Amino acid sequence: MSQNKVKLSDIIRDFIITSDGDDYANNVSDSALRNFALRGIREIGFDLGKKIKSLKLSVNSSNNTVSLPDDYVDMVKLGIVGSDGIVYVFGQNKNLNMSRRMQTATDTETDDSGKYGGTLPAGVTDADLQGSLTDVFDGNPLNIADNSIGDRVDDKTATDGAGSNQETGDRDFYIFENYLYDGGFGRLYGVGGGHLNGEYRINLDQNRIEIDTNSSYSEVVMEYVADEARASDPEVHVYVEEALRSYIYYKIIERKSSVPMGEKQRARSEYYNERRKANARLSGFTKEEALKTIRKNFKQAPKY
Repeated sequence: MSQNKVKLSDIIRDFIITSDGDDYANNVSDSALRNFALRGIREIGFDLGKKIKSLKLSVNSSNNTVSLPDDYVDMVKLGIVGSDGIVYVFGQNKNLNMSRRMQTATDTETDDSGKYGGTLPAGVTDADLQGSLTDVFDGNPLNIADNSIGDRVDDKTATDGAGSNQETGDRDFYIFENYLYDGGFGRLYGVGGGHLNGEYRINLDQNRIEIDTNSSYSEVVMEYVADEARASDPEVHVYVEEALRSYIYYKIIERKSSVPMGEKQRARSEYYNERRKANARLSGFTKEEALKTIRKNFKQAPKY
């Protein structure tokens, strides 16, 4: 562990040790305490101290997709790494096709969601979904069959009736070519172009990334915002430690009827004050950085 990080287990241990017998947050269960702590890491971490991870992932050559990591939250960049150690990013294209279709009786392919879609509880089979089912969690009757959806399979082929007029080459009739340069015609500004090595689209429905490239890349590198609460023993920056303690205490007493409203308001104010201080410490803008930014605009060029 780095010296600027504090483990969540240490924060919880210190919180329990420093709680007095007459404390409003006394007698809270360990599971509830850990639950509030993990919620605090998400609440504070996504806004103040995002944890950026870089991961090399394999491309599924059969459908040109990349599976998202288990702790994925949001994308920062996706691309390939050259021999120079630089990441050459892909561009995001929200028009990439990621369509599916309803599964038929003749299909041999199945998706990863079961016959009716969704993840089934432990011990429940597709046959159980034909009628009423007692909820395995709280014993309440739940008619799963009425809430079921049909199974779906990948189908990223062209739609019926789409002809060649949808291709880029047939749009030449309105693209103006007005000059010749290095053996090629200049085109209308803003149409096409770019030097991206590929394009991608996030497919959250199937928990993967759709890739479109002109090369047979077998690996890509992704930088993404990770969910630190998914770690076995999450870590937080020392600047955020006190804000997390304040969040835990505030959430513990928030719904306790025995706690006075004044104490709840004080705990809430203390949490947001500690959060503000943590934000100021993490995103401090020094005098040296300000001068460096200003001086960027004053550069001399050689005179001929």
